[in-house]
Amino acid sequence: MVDQEKIKEAVKLLLEGIGEDTGREGLLETPDRIARMYGEIFSGMEEDAGEHLSKVFTVDNNEMVLEKDIVFYSMCEHHMMPFYGRAHVAYIPDGRVVGLSKLARTVEVFARRLQIQERMTGQIADAIMQNLQPRGVMVVLEAEHMCMTMRGVKKPGSHTVSIAARGAFEQDANLQNRFMQMLQS
Repeated sequence: MVDQEKIKEAVKLLLEGIGEDTGREGLLETPDRIARMYGEIFSGMEEDAGEHLSKVFTVDNNEMVLEKDIVFYSMCEHHMMPFYGRAHVAYIPDGRVVGLSKLARTVEVFARRLQIQERMTGQIADAIMQNLQPRGVMVVLEAEHMCMTMRGVKKPGSHTVSIAARGAFEQDANLQNRFMQMLQS
């Protein structure tokens, strides 16, 4: 659980460290605001994706299910700066499907943690494989990283793409190509 008091103390020290007056009117409530914000931003630390993926429905059709353009916001564990973008999640059911909102909720669980994009991509795929036991899963994340935009190399607009394939998607290039074509439509 997020320790609000520790965050407040840390923010106050940070403000002092950059030379700010923590008694200044505009900063008086900043430590509290940031502590509450971090509670929200990092709420995925306490969540289990399996809870969202546990409500399933039986189906006869085992064709690919694709949920694309799931917007997410996360925080890079290297600089504690945001990265954000879109997730595309597909799976091939094996007699069971989950509500589409549950795929978006699964993305959120992993986005609301200190992360690196590559790990997050794999975590989403693994959670779906473990909980739904589909024939295969493919996850693509496309994101812009503020640590590359605001500092360092300063390349706004550059996007990082990460891919995780499991099961049938891992073994079948035609299935991967079909997934990629569906993203374009």
